[in-house]
Amino acid sequence: MIKEFSDIYALLAGSKPRRAAVAAANDEDILAAVKEASERNIIIPILLGSRKKIEAVLEKLSYDFHGEIIDIEGDNETAEKAVQIISSGKADILVKGFLASSILMKAVLHKEWGLRSGHLLSHIGYIQPQNLKKIIMITDSGMNILPDLNEKKAILENAVEVAHYMGIETPKVAVLSTVETVNPAIQSTMDAAILTMMNKRGQIKGCLVDGPLAMDNAINKEAARHKGIESEVAGDPDIILVPNLETGNSVYKALHYYSDAKFAGTIAGASAPIVLTSRSDSAGTKLNSIALSAYISLKKGVKP
Repeated sequence: MIKEFSDIYALLAGSKPRRAAVAAANDEDILAAVKEASERNIIIPILLGSRKKIEAVLEKLSYDFHGEIIDIEGDNETAEKAVQIISSGKADILVKGFLASSILMKAVLHKEWGLRSGHLLSHIGYIQPQNLKKIIMITDSGMNILPDLNEKKAILENAVEVAHYMGIETPKVAVLSTVETVNPAIQSTMDAAILTMMNKRGQIKGCLVDGPLAMDNAINKEAARHKGIESEVAGDPDIILVPNLETGNSVYKALHYYSDAKFAGTIAGASAPIVLTSRSDSAGTKLNSIALSAYISLKKGVKP
């Protein structure tokens, strides 16, 4: 079972590298991550974007790159070409470089050559706290703005699938709200209670769901005990399902800047793994995201 990002690197050792299409690769942090991932034999990168800008960054990093560079101007055009490389089978994972997430996802969702799979796409933020020997997923922290009940179920199931790839047989899912009691005036508590019951009745499988839970008792056993909450999930979640994008993005970014933790970010539910991190994320976060996506690609059985 994967408990730390270092476990992913260990599991990838000796495996065949995945082909990675890097859209708008003219960024120092993304190319630093690509360089290390390539040196670790995790990926074979294909760099897309302005050749002039990419080569300037490669020189700055002393990165003696001998792979393919596809010279293309414009973020929209770069995103479209990168996605088409994936959908044509010429690469296995898509990596967001220095361009807006909305531009990349517009290409990913293209009806003819995009990476739709019939499932709802959702963002997963991965956090490895310094004081815990586990990786916690927060979803959706970057894509679905205000998911309804059916969409929350799909987002939850995307995260559970990834957790299974990580070797977590029965992931614990905390469904987040502002309070831990059901209140008809707060829709997120109603949705959380329904998802919990759907799990108990076998409509959501392969995991253990509990909610509504407030953030304190979702992540801290003592807070849960103090409020009289008896739960296998409270204080020990593998997945935190948030009620909306504002909550997920704010929690993820607050932890990013105010905690000494390690991070990653991916899109789940597409036909191929997608690395989706903030342009301001560190090279380490982008490297973790690339490694995790490469591992998921291997577990899905996508042959290089």
